[in-house]
Amino acid sequence: MKSVATLDSRNTPISAAEFLAQFRGDRARSEAICRPLTKEDCQIQSMPDVSPPKWHLAHTAWFYETFVLRAARADYRPFDDTFAYLFNSYYQSLGTPYPRAKRGVMSRPELERVLEYRHHVDRRIEEFCQAADARTWRRFAPVLELGIHHEAQHQELLFTDIQHILFVNPLRPPYRESETAPRTVVPAMRWIEFDEGIRWIGDEGDGFAFDNERPKHRVFMERYALASRLVTNQEYLAFIDEGGYLKPELWLSDGWDAVRQNRWEAPLYWEKRGDAWWRMSLSGMRPVAASEPVAHLSYYEADAFARWAGKRLPTEAEWEIAASSASGCQEMFEVGWQWTASSYQAYPGYRVPEGAIGEYNGKFMCNQMVLRGGSRFSPPNHLRASYRNFFPAPTRWQCSGLRLAEDR
Repeated sequence: MKSVATLDSRNTPISAAEFLAQFRGDRARSEAICRPLTKEDCQIQSMPDVSPPKWHLAHTAWFYETFVLRAARADYRPFDDTFAYLFNSYYQSLGTPYPRAKRGVMSRPELERVLEYRHHVDRRIEEFCQAADARTWRRFAPVLELGIHHEAQHQELLFTDIQHILFVNPLRPPYRESETAPRTVVPAMRWIEFDEGIRWIGDEGDGFAFDNERPKHRVFMERYALASRLVTNQEYLAFIDEGGYLKPELWLSDGWDAVRQNRWEAPLYWEKRGDAWWRMSLSGMRPVAASEPVAHLSYYEADAFARWAGKRLPTEAEWEIAASSASGCQEMFEVGWQWTASSYQAYPGYRVPEGAIGEYNGKFMCNQMVLRGGSRFSPPNHLRASYRNFFPAPTRWQCSGLRLAEDR
């Protein structure tokens, strides 16, 4: 097997003890997320962007087996030779992956077999960490730490995919019985101003970061202002009520095509019942709470709302500068991903990591828009100001909303 990585994730490598503590907790959490599901739920692929929960459980084991266990020892015997094909997501340099849109037709291997696979890989990773000498650890520590954050990404995807899987079920069954009660008081929207000047964005290198967050670099900023909080359902309802989905002048050309082709008239998961809007949540169908931040918008919808409001979306640099300072902006993290006006591209001086691991981020730097901040489905220790999420503009099944910006 080819060398899989030259990956310097941070200046000081994670220790084996620190890694194993996180690894054990994260591996258990992924399985706990799936525990309320039936075996049948774990098999469903409700649309091409969604992966069956069973596939997520297998793929996150495949990552460790491929990039650590198989790379470290030429004599390593895989758990199942077919899994290298079935659970490869998009790493073309490791062989043509099984088609993403057909993951839901894999009734075999069954869920029990996938869980056996996970536990096999867990034991082998434990053994590897306990036996690795200093040189071996320096080589593989960055990949192992990447594995932790890779699993965190899939934990968030598990929640978003489960929500869509249960939404397409005509019974609209709940994943869990209750959710956090919506807030009753919405903070007033204030405008936080930022002066022009040269600023630094990107990761410093002191802790973990994905390669696409580096290198840290300077940007020149004009004066601007950000809204102090996210746009709420009530504010978005005003956009709907004033015919926002019927006015082509508010929409980018591709966005207007998406509205007409998909017959969008509200965010994903919203459904009109009489005179009231309801939405699908992980606890089933619930009335839309006016005070909650709006979610499950495409980039096109976020951009159209901003135009309707006489504002714009922030750039990712504007967002990161606000998130990195005591600016007074609220709801920056763990509420909803926030669309930015920035296309996903490489920072100045970016170099794709060597080997197959270089396919993790770099090859997607085309036809994607950047989101910042994280959502209520994101593991909290996974988020930071420099984190760059990215999706195509029509994407709606993620927990994505918006924050307004304006020039000053």
